[in-house]
Amino acid sequence: MEHLKEKIRHVPDFPKPGILYYDITTLLRDAVGLGEALDGLANPFRDQRIDLVVGIESRGFILGAAVADRLGTGFVPIRKPGKLPARTVRQSYELEYGSDTLEMHHDAIEPGQRILIVDDLLATGGTARAAVDLVTGAGGDVASLAFLVELQFLNGRARLADIPMFVALQYSS
Repeated sequence: MEHLKEKIRHVPDFPKPGILYYDITTLLRDAVGLGEALDGLANPFRDQRIDLVVGIESRGFILGAAVADRLGTGFVPIRKPGKLPARTVRQSYELEYGSDTLEMHHDAIEPGQRILIVDDLLATGGTARAAVDLVTGAGGDVASLAFLVELQFLNGRARLADIPMFVALQYSS
């Protein structure tokens, strides 16, 4: 899948100076590349008992919903505050350029369900850790995390060492 890196645009100084943004929208618009990326994210989990796929706003929705479809499971969105209509649970976290909060419907996950959390990018691990904490707080069992891209130089994996993880594409610098 290394060839998919050619389809990911790098945008310097976004969302603020000093940040190099890995823009997957250029990969998403490529039908063949998108299909390869989705299969690459789903295939490692085909023989595992995954009950639900959780996707983190916003690109995790795109990837997660398609992975859920490929695995024959349901999908649960984790969103920014105020976007979900029913009662929610929330988790705040730090990221490389500030802090934020995520929410999930309080009844989205039943205790004991095996959950695959999907997102586009693993950077410092703050967003993924918050998602893990939301899922486990609801009684779910995080079977694994799956990311399209990992920025290894930000060491986000260290914050998630207790959770199995699959990464399709890694950048070391």
